[in-house]
Amino acid sequence: MRNRRLKKPVVYCLYALGFVMLLGTLYLIESFMPTNSFNGVDDDYVNETIFDSEIPVINTVDIIIRPYVAKDVKIVKNYYDYKDEAGKQEQSLLFFENTYLQNSGVSYGKEEIFEVISILDGTVTKVTDDKTLGKIVEVTHSNDMISIYQSLSEVNVVENQEIKQGMIIGKSGTCNLEKDLNNHLHFELIVKGLVVNPENYYDKKVSEI
Repeated sequence: MRNRRLKKPVVYCLYALGFVMLLGTLYLIESFMPTNSFNGVDDDYVNETIFDSEIPVINTVDIIIRPYVAKDVKIVKNYYDYKDEAGKQEQSLLFFENTYLQNSGVSYGKEEIFEVISILDGTVTKVTDDKTLGKIVEVTHSNDMISIYQSLSEVNVVENQEIKQGMIIGKSGTCNLEKDLNNHLHFELIVKGLVVNPENYYDKKVSEI
């Protein structure tokens, strides 16, 4: 038998028919796909899956901050450190009623009254008004830490109140123990039962202490 060849117009027609069938198949497949596929994601879908269903990323690392945010606040009396040289130790002494006392904290001063804030989240465990030390607020924090704010002229918290880091505790003031310092905040930090120099703990993670 003789082999028969298809004429060119017929071949072209078959190619065209096959191409049309392919396009039709692709169209049918696409019609069954969800409308919010990668090629057409609408805003509602994005907002729901990324922002509504997921917990926002929050910095949960506790870092100790300074007890004030005002500018130009300076150290007016340093913490008394037994390891310091004699000259620096002498500058860290308090003179009260003819007696020299070792400064157990750091006194921060500024000409104008400034707001005093909590260095970490915690619970207010004591609020007192002392004739010698002025108004005092004590806050207990995690990891066996206690912060003490003295010489306050105003107190904005009460005992047993849960407070957040950066919350205003009160305002700077004066006290009879450090009259010569005028307006200031006397700040003390106790870590695991020991009175420490606060300047060595700012910007540190609580987990590192």
